[in-house]
Amino acid sequence: MRIGNKEFATDKQTYIMGILNITPDSFSDGGRYMQLDKALAWAERMIGDGVDIIDVGGESTRPGYGQVDAEVEISRITPVIEALKKEFDCPISLDTCKAAVAEAGIVAGADLINDIWGLKADERMAEVIGKSKVACCLMHNRDNTDYHNFMDELCDDLRESVRLARLGGIADDRIVLDPGVGFGKEYHHNLLVLNQMEILKELGFPWLLGTSRKSVIGMTLDLPPDQRLEGTIVTTVMAVMKGASFIRVHDITPHIRTIKMTNAIIRS
Repeated sequence: MRIGNKEFATDKQTYIMGILNITPDSFSDGGRYMQLDKALAWAERMIGDGVDIIDVGGESTRPGYGQVDAEVEISRITPVIEALKKEFDCPISLDTCKAAVAEAGIVAGADLINDIWGLKADERMAEVIGKSKVACCLMHNRDNTDYHNFMDELCDDLRESVRLARLGGIADDRIVLDPGVGFGKEYHHNLLVLNQMEILKELGFPWLLGTSRKSVIGMTLDLPPDQRLEGTIVTTVMAVMKGASFIRVHDITPHIRTIKMTNAIIRS
């Protein structure tokens, strides 16, 4: 698939999406990159380390987060996206579930919209993405954890997001799916997703895994966010083995090395 000016061989390789949060309250790096020069410096470091896509977010999505107005979110992300597009040759993803923010981000230069609600939070989102011809990542999410057959329902929910995408004019070759670890799920649901990720291939789209420093790792290892690298790496190894096209992480170099080593073993 094409994202920005780059082609991604999603059926042959696993790519790295690096996280750049322009937020005061993200669970792991909140407040660290609110100033433009610090955001650009972190982006430059990630690009130097070999990141494939940079994911910019202007609203925290940690458990219990407080939503911000679209205007606030736009004021955070647009200067950063504009500067990134001016300074670097790297596809830019925008993490938002608001159509107005997506519109502003696309004008600023975003190449992909990463929607944690899979087009279900804002009825205009699919149309905005469809008209712009940018790519999108559609994540599984719910406002409850009432499941009868969890994995089947997760796949059905993602199929509904795909249906909405098609109705909005988004071409299939512009869609990435995300099982949504840490969203609309209890601890055991998250472990089940990680254990059965290969089922996502049956949906027929490239898929992304985002587990970096998340609570399922913290709860398993009883560790704070800044000590969850090894746990995250385990999930990355499993995702590569099960066919993930993208991994969304904070720590670039360790995951590039992890993916390279995992692929060497798989392809031997």
